[in-house]
Amino acid sequence: MIVTGVAAGVPFAALSPAEPRPDSPVVVAWHLLDAPRTETAFAAAVPLRDLGHAWRFYLGLPLSGARAPEGGLEALMRGDVVLDAHWPIVSGAAAEFPAAWADLRERFGIGHDRVALMGGSVGAAAAQLVLAEGGFDVPAIALLSPVTRLRAVIDELSVHYGMTYDWSPPASEVASRLDFPARADDLGSAPMLIVVGGDDLAGAFRTPAEALVAMRTAPTELVVLAGMGHALADEPGLEPAPQTDQARRVDALVSAFFAGHLP
Repeated sequence: MIVTGVAAGVPFAALSPAEPRPDSPVVVAWHLLDAPRTETAFAAAVPLRDLGHAWRFYLGLPLSGARAPEGGLEALMRGDVVLDAHWPIVSGAAAEFPAAWADLRERFGIGHDRVALMGGSVGAAAAQLVLAEGGFDVPAIALLSPVTRLRAVIDELSVHYGMTYDWSPPASEVASRLDFPARADDLGSAPMLIVVGGDDLAGAFRTPAEALVAMRTAPTELVVLAGMGHALADEPGLEPAPQTDQARRVDALVSAFFAGHLP
């Protein structure tokens, strides 16, 4: 059963351990901008079903779901896609995480501060930024269809949709901040699992993920799932929905990965 609420202003969905204890392990996750594009939809799509001994908290991204601006995310995307959409979403998620995490620990009786991280697409960029800059005790991190190098994503999507994005100096600064292969040392020693779809845009997602694997010295595994695109749920991806076959495969992989790193 998914429990919903708001922690320090951040909407969340929670899945409880079968037997909650103060020392139960914790995973915190951020959703995609594609389906599943809300915290509750992500909890249904990738519930980490085989990780029943852990708390699983799914946080809503800024400017998404219940916090979407008038006109929705599409309105932001019609402006500067980096400075008006991607950066405020990713940096906002990282900035609001410490207070939300403290609220969740107190509310659910969590007696430690270790937190595994998971994110999908832009939510994976948020997870990596938290890992790189947050100073948290992170025993493991899983990235699904991840944005690991923002410039590659924007450039590849621009070509795919027949558009052009002009990189201003401020946007280039954001791209450097969200270039995690280049920041591999900042990601520390947490074991990492990266899952990308074989049918996703390779230049945007698979190639940067391969670069991240090459640059990290910590244990890092890349799994490419044949037949999977970018999304992890059917459209519209706003509400909890039956798990797709591809999401079920991802869920099993990530559950097994976390089970090996979360006591």
